[in-house]
Amino acid sequence: MAVKEKIVGDVAVLTVSGKLWGGPETREVHEKVKSVIKDGLKKVVIDLSKVKWLNSQGLGMLMACLTSLRNAGGDLKIAGATEKVKSLLMITKLITIFETFETADRAVATFQ
Repeated sequence: MAVKEKIVGDVAVLTVSGKLWGGPETREVHEKVKSVIKDGLKKVVIDLSKVKWLNSQGLGMLMACLTSLRNAGGDLKIAGATEKVKSLLMITKLITIFETFETADRAVATFQ
């Protein structure tokens, strides 16, 4: 699992690859979000286009990231979720909480 960070204007785009099954990889993503908040960035897009699957701990991490950002006065958007990940978001009704976009570029544009 890897997390790549790219800054587009005042938006941090975090591209996650691999599987989010919990443990160190989910903590790594949340720590990265907290790090960008400390750097003054409060708009974050998490690009899941390279994530094959996530479990309840992965969903919990996304919720924790959203909570951290909203507590700081920011917001989180999800980009590039695969069909498997989208179906999981629908089943858990989290699709109603997260704004999702086909691409990271589209998600970034909605922050402007």
